Amino acid sequence: MVVRRSRHRLLALFCGVLAALTLTTPAVAAPERAALTRPEAAGGWLARQLVDGERFEVVFDGVAYPDQGLTLDAVFAFAATGVADDHGADALAWVTRPDIRDGYLGDGASEAYAGATAKLALAVQVRGGDPADVGGVDLIARLRSLQTPAGRFSDRSAYGDYSNAFSQSFALLALDRTAGGAPPAAAAWLAGTRCPDGGYPLLPAQPVCTSDVDATALAAQALRAADRPADAAAGLRWLVSVQRADGGFANAGGTPNANSTGLAAQALRDGHRLPAWARARAFLAGLQVGCAGAPADRGAVDFDGGGFDPATAPRATAQAVLGLTGIGYARLSAAGADPGAPALACP
Repeated sequence: MVVRRSRHRLLALFCGVLAALTLTTPAVAAPERAALTRPEAAGGWLARQLVDGERFEVVFDGVAYPDQGLTLDAVFAFAATGVADDHGADALAWVTRPDIRDGYLGDGASEAYAGATAKLALAVQVRGGDPADVGGVDLIARLRSLQTPAGRFSDRSAYGDYSNAFSQSFALLALDRTAGGAPPAAAAWLAGTRCPDGGYPLLPAQPVCTSDVDATALAAQALRAADRPADAAAGLRWLVSVQRADGGFANAGGTPNANSTGLAAQALRDGHRLPAWARARAFLAGLQVGCAGAPADRGAVDFDGGGFDPATAPRATAQAVLGLTGIGYARLSAAGADPGAPALACP
């Protein structure tokens, strides 16, 4: 039982994220080159992958577990593209169902997970809900209770503290939308984790501070929202410095991919680094399956262009959408989004 719960716990915690040029036509038209840059097609494809139209799951050893983190990424993606609003509503309703919610956030007493709480609070806000009353749970109060005197948001858990730069960044982004605002001490703590090269690490207090593309992309957005533009600018400069010649981004010397590039592109557009954003957006467009692909895959974004993998495509597509549209988390809203899952209009 402990192994199963720990496995579920790790899946829930690493939530990994979506964006300005949204178009509104429900069916994406030819020519193919134009279609490849249409984020609505990506949002439509993502909506059609939801299990029972409401959730994503992850399978380990033949057992399907709820993937609340990826489901929330889809909620953000639908808001960014302005499509699949009905799917976004159903997905959030599923995540906030008490049994699903508490399996993700913890019970709030012995178990309370900072990153999951912050991410769900932000998703509720993006969809115009009240994070202070999510099925009777005040996510904002719970999140603030997880802030340490040093300013860090930490997990309260018998399984250990898995909080990281994502946890801190999502907490700042969610709290910035409240009347009380983002706590200055929390923003200062995040700023204080910056590496000498200007980027931000995923985990603080490591023997060697190693900047991480994904963590820096989130931290830069959170610090801008929390009125620390200089600290955000340092992260943005680092992102520009590590962008590959093809416009893509990768972590730890890996292959440029849609996940890291999507988050980095979102931060670059949010931080007004437009030439770098344009290059990253072109890289993402090149990974999107167009009319030459299998009908079931059209609109999806492949992880790295090495061959379409349906197992990695949902997360790659959800995060790529952030970079394709460029709408930062601080400005993301589902208001005015259209229902339905648009598809590429191929000959």
